[in-house]
Amino acid sequence: MTPRATAPGAAKYLRRGKVKEVWELSPNELEFRFTNDISVFDKHIPSEIPHKGETLARTSAHWFELCTKLGLPHHFLELSSPTGMRVRRVRVEPHPKKLGPHPVNYLLPLEFIVRYYVAGSLWDRFQAGKIRPEEVGFPSGKTVQYGDPLPEPMFEVTTKLEAVDRPLDWPEALELAVLETAQKERIREMILAIDAAMAKEVEPRGLLHVDGKKEFAIDANGTLMLVDTFGTADEDRFWDKGAFERGRFVEFSKEFVRQHYRSSGYFAELQKAREASTDEPPIPPLPPLLVDEVSRLYTTVFQRLTGEPFHPLAAVAPEGVSRPPA
Repeated sequence: MTPRATAPGAAKYLRRGKVKEVWELSPNELEFRFTNDISVFDKHIPSEIPHKGETLARTSAHWFELCTKLGLPHHFLELSSPTGMRVRRVRVEPHPKKLGPHPVNYLLPLEFIVRYYVAGSLWDRFQAGKIRPEEVGFPSGKTVQYGDPLPEPMFEVTTKLEAVDRPLDWPEALELAVLETAQKERIREMILAIDAAMAKEVEPRGLLHVDGKKEFAIDANGTLMLVDTFGTADEDRFWDKGAFERGRFVEFSKEFVRQHYRSSGYFAELQKAREASTDEPPIPPLPPLLVDEVSRLYTTVFQRLTGEPFHPLAAVAPEGVSRPPA
């Protein structure tokens, strides 16, 4: 997909998220501008990763084109630059009930996670004894191992618009987002359809889709649509298929960065502060050699996900991803 340039002066800065800026193009359209920033554990790392923003924008566009082929509604319109995308605009309200009894055109304040293998926080829960094998479809008493394929996809939900994402049970999630059970099931169907198509596409390129998160909104007509981004190294976890078949786990995701902060002791310090409700320690920058390695990770993931060679269309510090005036 060839990016189209946004007319100079047409955009108005609205807000900044963890890794992207949001600009207003019109009452009905926004532009996401992906930065080279990176975050883990809901903390913004004071390091920039060359080419990261461009890989996220272009990978996201690739998967939204897949959604179009599948006939699944989404908010993506087009790439506006190598690091930017135009999207349909919806209202952002942490408590959608404030929008009325039957709100439309709003972001669901939830993140939906589907897992296919035992990894990440699910593995942490097994190790801590917080979840039993039978709760995810394994036989009772099974000794669960890291990397075990789940008997069936595991569908979970967390908050989206709070300072720190927290797990929710389904009744609380549906009430918070003003959703009906049938809509929840439709979201699950849409995610499984997308993930099945993604897996079919990336497996010939030697990747396994392990888990991922997605976000949804209700459009102006009351229809569910996929929003934000998905299928990148930020939202999803991928393993090297050949290594997996040999009993090894070669990860292609942001988990690589998380593990750095786990091994350094920072994550334990952060968790201790959160449990005690005390000031959280600032996250230190990544070492320069690790910055280079993480940049290579993102460009490699782009190539293996899309099947395209990565030739940068934007400079390392692209003009389209500038910081707004203080």
